[in-house]
Amino acid sequence: MKVKTILVSQPEPKVENSPYFELQEKKKVKVDFIPFIHVEGVSGKEVRHQKIDLNKYTAIILTSRNAVDNFFRIADEMRFKVPDSLKYFCQSEAVAYYLQKYVVYRKRKIYVGQRTFTEMSSILKKYKTEKFLLPSSDVLKPEVPNVLNDLKLNWDRGIFYRTVVSDLSHLKDVTYDVLVFFSPSGIKSLFENFPDFKQNETRIAVFGNSTVKAVEDAGLKVDIMAPTPETPSMTMALEKYIDNVNSKK
Repeated sequence: MKVKTILVSQPEPKVENSPYFELQEKKKVKVDFIPFIHVEGVSGKEVRHQKIDLNKYTAIILTSRNAVDNFFRIADEMRFKVPDSLKYFCQSEAVAYYLQKYVVYRKRKIYVGQRTFTEMSSILKKYKTEKFLLPSSDVLKPEVPNVLNDLKLNWDRGIFYRTVVSDLSHLKDVTYDVLVFFSPSGIKSLFENFPDFKQNETRIAVFGNSTVKAVEDAGLKVDIMAPTPETPSMTMALEKYIDNVNSKK
């Protein structure tokens, strides 16, 4: 079956030159963006109940833009003046770049990883005397605490926001040729919204091994997978698949 419609379970990109828009134009397919999950910040009171005292920390580990937003939101709510001496360890360049929304980049101590959290090990292990805070969601990849504990760092996790299933009832009678997922939470949302979901002719595209496992555990079939050496991005994987099936007579 040819691919004409794709649903990406994330918010629509805010940049005009997104690869998804290029894919849509180039391959003449319709791409919709509807987040299956969203983030809700917890209150400063809840953070205090976790025995998190922002004054104690000399360094902060930021794994996502949500972590950045919610750290500074909580700091503001607690009337905590973030010291200029605070060190920032950002998982990727994208997170470090986003940090500029809150701090003057060139005047802060900012350390940047490559892409995955494991790749941050070489940077983090040089700063074992720091007291680290990890502001995170209630859902945390196992590799994060594993890396920090293996390095024997002095660190605390603070749950600053939660991952919440979005209401998708407006999609009840809508079908797509391809559904695109980036996390196990997206699969959880699919079945919480549609407990009787059957894959039938729908193709499922997934990013990452943990998402593959969630799809298979749910009894569904993975049709499109990224990253791979040949298709390191989801849009490349989608394009390759579309080229293959849409060219068949």
